[in-house]
Order: sequence, then C-alpha cells, then structure tokens
Amino acid sequence: MDQAPIPADQILTAATRVADQLLELQTEVNRRIDATLAELLPGVVERLGTAPVGDADVADLVNARITGLSVVVTPAAVATVVPLPAASTATTRAARRAVTGIVRGEDDRLTVIAGPCSIHDPAAAVEYAGFIAAMRERHGADLEVLMRTYTEKPRTEVDWKGFAYDPFLDGSSRISVGLVATRMLMRAITALGVPVAAEPLNALTPQYVNGLVTYNGVGARNVTDQTARERASGFSSVIGFKNSPEGSIGAAVSAVLTARAPHEFLGVDGSGVTAQLSTTGNDTAHVILRGDKDGPNHSAAHIAATKAALAARDLPQVIVVDASHGNSQKDHRRQAGVVADLAGQVAGGERAIRGVMLESNLVEGRQDLDRRDPTLEYGKSVTDACVDLPTTERLLAELAAAVRARREV
Repeated sequence: MDQAPIPADQILTAATRVADQLLELQTEVNRRIDATLAELLPGVVERLGTAPVGDADVADLVNARITGLSVVVTPAAVATVVPLPAASTATTRAARRAVTGIVRGEDDRLTVIAGPCSIHDPAAAVEYAGFIAAMRERHGADLEVLMRTYTEKPRTEVDWKGFAYDPFLDGSSRISVGLVATRMLMRAITALGVPVAAEPLNALTPQYVNGLVTYNGVGARNVTDQTARERASGFSSVIGFKNSPEGSIGAAVSAVLTARAPHEFLGVDGSGVTAQLSTTGNDTAHVILRGDKDGPNHSAAHIAATKAALAARDLPQVIVVDASHGNSQKDHRRQAGVVADLAGQVAGGERAIRGVMLESNLVEGRQDLDRRDPTLEYGKSVTDACVDLPTTERLLAELAAAVRARREV
C-alpha cells in the first residue's frame, strides 16, 4: 500500500526523523561489522602469513587533514523506509521512455527541462511542480516537459553546495537529512505526474534517488572527469553532457563516446559496501550546449559545427541546448532570446535539436543566502537568477509552436 503523502512544508521535519532513526540503526550495523572483522581478520592474517613484524606509527600519515568522520544513511535503508508509490514509478517509467524516444528520433517532440537553478525550499518546489503539471497537460502533444530538481550545486570555488548537503541552509551540513529529503521531494513531485531531472555531482548520491530521475545532466565542470563518464554509462536515466566552461565541444563529444561504451569500475552497492560495477553503456548519451565564458553557442552555425563533430565520431546528431549559463551570459532575461533563436531553427526544420533547458522559478531573479540568517523571499532562487512563471509559460508556448511548424517542413 502506498504511504500517505507528506505535506511539502513538512518534508524536512519528516526527513530529520527518518535520518535520525536510520543513523542510529547504521551505527549499530557498523559496530557489528567492526566486531565481526575484529573476530575473523586475525585468522585470515594467520593463514596468509602476513602478520606485521613491527608496530609502525602512521598517525601523522593517515587522514592528516580529516577533522571528522560521521555515519551516513545508506541508499538501501532510505529506499526501504521511503518507498516509491506506484504513481511515481509510472511517471518515471513513462517519461524515460518518452525522452529516450525523442533522443533516438522516434518521437518528434522536444524535451524541455524547466525549473529552479537549485532547489532550496520543498514547499516552493512542489508548488512549482504544480505549474509544470499544467504545462505538461497543455503542451503534451508537442513537448515532454520535465522539472529541473537540482539538489547538488557545483562550485568553482566555495559556497552553498545544495539542498542535499545543507538542507537547513545554515551550514549545519546535515547530509543524511538532505539525502532523505531529496528522495521525499522527488517522490512527491513524481507522484504529481511530473518527471524530474537532476545533476549528480557525487558518485554516491544517484543511488538515493534510484527509480525517480528521468534525466541526468553532467555539468560543465565535471564533463572531463573520466569517472563521471564511466558512471553515466550505467545510469538507468537519459544522460546529457555539457560542453566545458571554456567552451570545448570536443570534451562533451568525448564524454558521449565514453558513456555509450560498457565499463568496469569501482563503486558502492546499496548498503555502502565497495563493489566492482559492470555497465552496458548508455545509448541515450548526448551533448548539451550551454555556452561558455566568451559567449553563446546556440546559433545555427554552432549547431552545425556540433553536428559535424558528432558525425566525425560516428555518434548520433543529438543536441540539447541550455538557454541559461553561458548562452544567456548569466542574464536570466536573455533566455528568451535564446529560445527565440532555437524556436526559429526548429520551425525551419532543424531536427538535431532535441531538447531545451530553462532556469525558471516562481519568482523572477535571485537573492543572496545568508547562512547565519537564512530568511528568504519565497519562490526566488538562491543561486542563478531565473525567469518567472508567466515568462516560462510564454517560452514553452513558443517552443511548442516551433515543433508544430517543424512537422510541416
């Protein structure tokens, strides 16, 4: 039987209660593991004949800069106490099938990923999801609209790392609470029939939302990370790779090639135990154009150059364009100009453009986060500035009209 939904404004309270219980459990599990190893390892050492001949002092060599080590909830435990309702699994299953069809060219619609630059308030996020649900119903014949639900934030230097890492926005870094709350939030959104997109930054975090994410985007700062590429080869979701901050399309193309191949690498299982992972390769991998420090890269000439780079590596000519970041030169209002250009290309018959990303929120703009006093305006971004709902509504209608025009070309 599906659990009763948790009110959005109570998600953090509920997540804290779950995390506290699971941390107590995991502490006991770890104690038992340590006791079992202490009991059995001496016998293994004796059989192998590897008993140490001296007592070397390594105190100054090991964990020299680690100031703390805390127990964390495991993905398996979180999945057990925060199970997915049938509505959530149905949403993710249908949306993955739909976006995969768009990537493969079997579905002539556009995928649109719209939502806050980052999630920081569950109540505002669920309210925004209601807006996306309405847009999905209105434009379903032309657009597959997903909600951007990013709870991890990449940082060039230092700053707030996202809801999953600091859910109370105050520097307390209750990571276990953030991981549980992220799963609860994505569960609530998908239960409304709204599929979600994420940007995984850590090798472990995707396991906490297994079965919930339709689309994962690998960000510009991580696109050259070979381990991130290999992990993506095993994702159950659709996967996209952004060009690097310096503008390298080659880095994204290389990432696509790597992610589409099978790999063997070290990871962890659902219980947090180190494991060797084997993957099939992810045939949905594609390039995301997000502009760079020098300017946009969404023009017809840029699209043509990216298609040529993909073709040169025998890769499908599939492109998603991020209307924000470098393409808007960090001015959220310029996203409208990017969409207008893309809509013109799509209406003119360009079929390589399979998706568009928008940074959008309940309220336009952004605000600073003061972790000493995290009192914020409701519905406004604490990271990159976003467009508001009326603007988002207009941009979605423009993209839907472009899809209809493309069908006539």
